[in-house]
Amino acid sequence: MILATATQVAPESTQQAVGYPSLFLLVFIGALVPVVPTGALVSSAAVVAFHQTAPLSLLFVFLVASFAAFLGDVVLYWLGRRGMRSRGGSRWLEAIRSRAPEERLTQAQDKLADHGVLVLVLSRLVPAGRIPVMLACLLAGMPLRRFARGDVPACLAWAATYQVIGILGGSLFPEPWQGVVAAVALTLVISVAPGLWRRLRGRESGGQHA
Repeated sequence: MILATATQVAPESTQQAVGYPSLFLLVFIGALVPVVPTGALVSSAAVVAFHQTAPLSLLFVFLVASFAAFLGDVVLYWLGRRGMRSRGGSRWLEAIRSRAPEERLTQAQDKLADHGVLVLVLSRLVPAGRIPVMLACLLAGMPLRRFARGDVPACLAWAATYQVIGILGGSLFPEPWQGVVAAVALTLVISVAPGLWRRLRGRESGGQHA
């Protein structure tokens, strides 16, 4: 009985020992280099945590993901501010600019002027919305401390949203891998859908003008 229990606990404890640092590192890197699907990572981690027996697994996933996202945002914003102050800019600032199309940047600046730091919460929840809003904050000269205060609820809301997606995926399927596949597929659909919608609208408006 004791041996059977030990064989069940060991893999789960090993998963936690490896999984939480890996989740933190990947989400942090994804915040700095916006090509890593961090939402899918959080959802997948939530699926695995949902199927574990440890009562605080989901809470740890939430705390690790939200803190890693916050730290990554703050570091990227700090690097962007350094680039704004230097004559030649920086590769980080150029990377932020390259991922903020003019139209999205203009919309972000308008929303920032209307709603202040509250727009940071929406920017984290809307796919591809974080970088344009961050650039708008940089161009507006927002201090790092004020950006950080607004980014706290943004990262908490972001982590909670994608964790709920993972919990739903984990509750629908008996095996963790099935829930992970469902959660990843859903997060990818959520990420791609707004871009496809904008393209379709652009084609429709272009056809009407023609």
